[in-house]
Amino acid sequence: MASLAWLLIPLFAAIGAAIWGSWAARDRTQGDISELAGYARFREAMANADQPRAAADAHSAHPAHSASDAV
Repeated sequence: MASLAWLLIPLFAAIGAAIWGSWAARDRTQGDISELAGYARFREAMANADQPRAAADAHSAHPAHSASDAV
């Protein structure tokens, strides 16, 4: 009976190694696609941050009164 127990140890180790090997070799490219898209958006935002903000400031500077208000 003791010899049977010693033979089961390598069997369980082989089964565990097979399960771990299949888990380690799984395809993980699905998550990479969304991460790469997020990185591209980050790079675009950082490139836009380096540009002058004259266009954005021109839209936010409104006169206090319009020409039709002056009587």
